[in-house]
Amino acid sequence: MSLAPTGAPAGLIRPHGGTLVDLMVAADQRESVRGAVDRVVECSDRNACDVELLVVGGFSPLRGFMHQEDYEAVVATHRTSSGLLFGLPIVFDTDNASITIGERLLLTYRGQDLAVLTVESRWEPDKVKEAKGCYGTTSLEHPAVRMIACERGRYYLGGRLQGLALPQRDFPCRTPAQVRATLPEGQDVVAFQCRNPIHRAHYELFTRALEATNVSREAVVLVHPTCGPTQDDDIPGSVRFQTYEKLAAEVNNPRIRWAYLPYSMHMAGPREALQHMLIRKNYGCTHFIIGRDMAGCKSSLSGTDFYGAYEAQDFARDHASELGMETVPSLNLVYTEEEGYVTAEHAEARGLHVKNLSGTQFRRMLRGGEEIPEWFAFRSVVEVLRAAA
Repeated sequence: MSLAPTGAPAGLIRPHGGTLVDLMVAADQRESVRGAVDRVVECSDRNACDVELLVVGGFSPLRGFMHQEDYEAVVATHRTSSGLLFGLPIVFDTDNASITIGERLLLTYRGQDLAVLTVESRWEPDKVKEAKGCYGTTSLEHPAVRMIACERGRYYLGGRLQGLALPQRDFPCRTPAQVRATLPEGQDVVAFQCRNPIHRAHYELFTRALEATNVSREAVVLVHPTCGPTQDDDIPGSVRFQTYEKLAAEVNNPRIRWAYLPYSMHMAGPREALQHMLIRKNYGCTHFIIGRDMAGCKSSLSGTDFYGAYEAQDFARDHASELGMETVPSLNLVYTEEEGYVTAEHAEARGLHVKNLSGTQFRRMLRGGEEIPEWFAFRSVVEVLRAAA
């Protein structure tokens, strides 16, 4: 593990690229920065997530949206033009053909002034090449391919950002610096990424990760759910936030830290696993839990997976040492009548009786007011989900 640079808390992992970026303009300078813009541009939900992560340093060492050279390099090689690992390109999109290089854009979002973007690069991307390079497919059945083809604008912009304010969200998103200030110095920090409510199997998974042989004895786990746009059928963010807050209070585990990430999912499998790792490195994490088919998705027609079950795990593991991080493979846990949660391999070897409850069954039981078994879901989480149904 590489230690933090001078001026950062001692004993914490260095940010990606060595410097934790903070692009927020000093309060007494914001009016002058805001007053020198050429036009106003409204952010999409995804734009707003990217702006926030750039401003607070979640995408360190980037100091703005990628220029064309870096965009094309990341699409082709998952590296910037300087060779720095990056899973997915970070660009601002627009359909406005009149925006020119050199303009200063005031980026707004739902009535807030977020940042000023100085346009230093503008181009019309090859979205077919982007889809194939980043997501491994050009099929519109892939949600991110559909997103870049049907939602993103025709042109991409790159350039430096000056932050004015952070988006107001249902999830209060602490910055990387704020999260780092809560972490134990000299100990490992294991990141757990999710985008859905946490059930018993998830809890068993990330608490048992603290017992992995490559994790220090006094390590903590950072449960770090994404709170930006996900898939259309996911539970709304405001509801998910309530489940996390209730669960944090219920378990009251001092070895679990909770924070929320303003990131929009791409379901990009291996590329997304790498992106999540480098972001969590900026938040101070040394280890990352990689589940089977992490950030994967299926064809809406055939049901076929776009990525192999272990493709994301292998890709993340292959690049972990370069990031200065380690991976913790996700245990395949099942619930048994005899021994509670054990690995599937252990259950099979012992001939234990495995109990299953599918997501479809769970949702039906929620709607019908049926009792949800506590081995499957926490009571506090069920209460929130049932109230929101």
